[in-house]
Amino acid sequence: MKKKFEVWLPLLFSLVLIIGMFIGYKLRSAQPNGGLSVGSSGSALNEAAAIIKQKYVDSVKIDSLEANAIREMMDELDPHSVYLPPLDLKETTEDLSGQFMGIGVEYKLIRDTVNILSVFKNGPSEKAGLKIGDQVIKIGDSTVAGKKVAATTVSNLIKGAIGTKVNLQILRGNQLLQVPVTRADIPRPTLVAAYMIDKNIGYIKLDRFGSTSYREFMEAMEQLKKQGLTQLIFDLRGNGGGYMDAAIDIADEFLSGDKLIVYTEGLNSPKKEYRCKRPGVFETGKLTVLVDELSASASEILSGALQDWDRAMIVGRRTFGKGLVQEIFPLSDGAALKLTVARYYTPLGRSIQRPYNKGKKVYMDEVWSRYANGQAYFADSNKVNTGKQYKTPSGRILYGSGGIMPDIFVGLDTTKTSKEINKLFFNGSFNEFVLHYYLDNQKVLDPYPSPLTFSQQFQPGKKMWLEFVGWAKKDSANLSTVPDSERVRVENRMEAYLARFKWRDNGFYQVLNLTDPVVARATDYLKTQ
Repeated sequence: MKKKFEVWLPLLFSLVLIIGMFIGYKLRSAQPNGGLSVGSSGSALNEAAAIIKQKYVDSVKIDSLEANAIREMMDELDPHSVYLPPLDLKETTEDLSGQFMGIGVEYKLIRDTVNILSVFKNGPSEKAGLKIGDQVIKIGDSTVAGKKVAATTVSNLIKGAIGTKVNLQILRGNQLLQVPVTRADIPRPTLVAAYMIDKNIGYIKLDRFGSTSYREFMEAMEQLKKQGLTQLIFDLRGNGGGYMDAAIDIADEFLSGDKLIVYTEGLNSPKKEYRCKRPGVFETGKLTVLVDELSASASEILSGALQDWDRAMIVGRRTFGKGLVQEIFPLSDGAALKLTVARYYTPLGRSIQRPYNKGKKVYMDEVWSRYANGQAYFADSNKVNTGKQYKTPSGRILYGSGGIMPDIFVGLDTTKTSKEINKLFFNGSFNEFVLHYYLDNQKVLDPYPSPLTFSQQFQPGKKMWLEFVGWAKKDSANLSTVPDSERVRVENRMEAYLARFKWRDNGFYQVLNLTDPVVARATDYLKTQ
């Protein structure tokens, strides 16, 4: 009997196991998730995505759901930690690389039409025959004229692989033209202007801190020093930052020895110091740095270091207040996380970062609120100069937490601009008028060898102003009562915009800066010290 039981025991065991598995399967299938296997080691986000993918009633783009979930997570962090979809990541990289794949034109959307304002010399568009004033009707099969189209849409249609062609339909006067343009690698300078204000004072404007900024800066300094530069106005207004390394390298050219330029530190990022490494190209000459509320991040690193060491006089208005360091972490689908990994501190230990505990909207709106509460107009209205004090080598008192406060405050002009003029600037009518004036008077710039000569000798006077008054009537704007002071300001801007057609940004700033109060204050400081 015992022997028979031993023979049947394995069979009975197998039968019980099979029955148990069957019962377990039925019990599991009766559960709400239908026995879905999501793995115990995954996160709740992965589990949710798997359940949705396998059990949702309709088809769903799981990638879009995951991207939205990541965005929501990033929104819970600081305002500068963001999710970058593949296209945004590409644009971010191109913006700072100093190169992009395009056709070599500058354009502007005016009244729902893409107008070509500049054609790069020896670029693909010049070779294809495009001209200033051409209006783009179609890019490939996409119509871009006569309807509201985003600037990013136009840019994405124009860009493409090097060597490929994009077919443009152009309106030139009353003639429709088909113009094929071969895309190429187009340099995009980050340094937009460099010239001598007088025999000693040079001016440099840096638009952003990109991979080519340091080289562009050194080349500009070499040229200006050959022309007699002994003093410098370095304009960082509107410069929203970029690569921290570029700011550090340029700061190194202004500071001597092994001075500390900036240090970074975060919960998961040990303290790291960045010091001067080489003899600088401009360690002793008089220096002013121009800033405003849109000068941020790398601009604040540079201006903060120079202010802490008493190396430069900071002129303008309080900077943005961004003291966070981001790194880009690629994701497997081509997107990326732009994640804050540390805070940066000026040599004296100042953190420039503004508070962001009230949410992203309040944080971003704070800059614009400065116009409403007087901070953009009056130095006494800036209430950030409280809390811990920091003393420079010369004994000056500085403050952190809220941006770089300039040593010389120059507020916005309190003279009100008329509603009619504002309307013409905001709806693009002013830009359109200057473009048409240039097209109708293309030889107007021919006699002038330089922007300065043009500004000194060209007098738009009543003729150009009267044309503008007539032009404005199309927008139901009555300029007959505009005061003379405002008329003069508008005429000065007209001259600057005209100069851009011949000398591009370098000419634009040479003319515009002649009436710029911040540049004037910096120039006066350099001349009187």
